[in-house]
Amino acid sequence: MENFSTKRITRTGLVAAIYVVLTVGLSFMSYGGVQFRIAEALMLLCLFSKDYVFALTVGCFISNIFSTVGVIDTVVGTSATLIAGICIYLLRNKLNYITASLFPVIFNAILVGLELKIVFNSPLVLSMVQVAVGELVCVTIVGSILMKALSRNKKFMGMLADDGESI
Repeated sequence: MENFSTKRITRTGLVAAIYVVLTVGLSFMSYGGVQFRIAEALMLLCLFSKDYVFALTVGCFISNIFSTVGVIDTVVGTSATLIAGICIYLLRNKLNYITASLFPVIFNAILVGLELKIVFNSPLVLSMVQVAVGELVCVTIVGSILMKALSRNKKFMGMLADDGESI
């Protein structure tokens, strides 16, 4: 049986809330064909704990309720986040920030690209490329730089780990 401490629950809720605030607060660039969802930089937290897979999936689901694509985004977009988060977590010991960032790029490009094709009849390849570019900027560039800078702070890194797990 897992230990669900107040600290873990609070940390998970905070990350989900940060994802929602960043996405909805910057909605002008978070939704649509060309999307720069800054909150996706948080996907790299999945390297540190499975709690973040859950937190980011919940945050994405809530954010996608407000999507311009419609209710389908709560299923498709959230699934892309969940699958990418699981892959990052399961392979965490073999990945660095750059390689981990490619999971959200690939899964969002494919799933959200297909979603945009179906909903808006957008050209499939163009939709996939646009989503991939947004993810590359937000996760691979912004996320990697942010995590590399924050990783120098031992106290911050200690807060990221599961209770009882070391980084």
